[in-house]
Amino acid sequence: MKNHKSEEKKVKKAEELDCVCGAEAQAMESAAGELEKQKKQAEDYYGQLLRLQADFENYRKRVEKEKPELIKYGKADILIRLLPLYDLLLSAHNHINSARDGGGSDDVLKGLEMIFKEFSKVFEAEGLRPMEPVGKPYDPMASEILGVVEGTDENDGLVTEELQKGFYYGEKILRPARVKIARKKAEPAPQPEQEPEPEQAEDQQGE
Repeated sequence: MKNHKSEEKKVKKAEELDCVCGAEAQAMESAAGELEKQKKQAEDYYGQLLRLQADFENYRKRVEKEKPELIKYGKADILIRLLPLYDLLLSAHNHINSARDGGGSDDVLKGLEMIFKEFSKVFEAEGLRPMEPVGKPYDPMASEILGVVEGTDENDGLVTEELQKGFYYGEKILRPARVKIARKKAEPAPQPEQEPEPEQAEDQQGE
């Protein structure tokens, strides 16, 4: 009887031990699964970080590469705003000689001419080139027609006058020129001979 009870206690302890071991094993398995999950998540975050770092590096390189272009065309915006002032100076410059003939102040005219020349030098130094369309075939990509004059066979389609100066900035058109062009007057088409009416034809035959 005593031995039987002792055996029962051993079995019970063994069952309890199995239960504890099973619970620990389950807990360890769950912890291992959670650890694997966190490891995978950390790897995902690390992969995203590497991609972000690569994207940023590509962005930095692109900005460095495009910086000269951004600076260049930032200047273009400023130059465009200065063009109306250039137009005024050019108009004044073109009237200098006539003003001198009319007795204008020579000092003022010299000062104005000097300002215009310095202004032109600044434009040239910044890469601005004036168009020279007069005497050349009209280019619709670089010029805008504001007037047409009667032309001949020799100058048909050529620019005869530049009303507002156009400019190139590098290889791009900063502002198109405004021009007049020559157009040869179209000759009237020959009129076809009309057949005489039947009655007129009979009268002519009778005569």
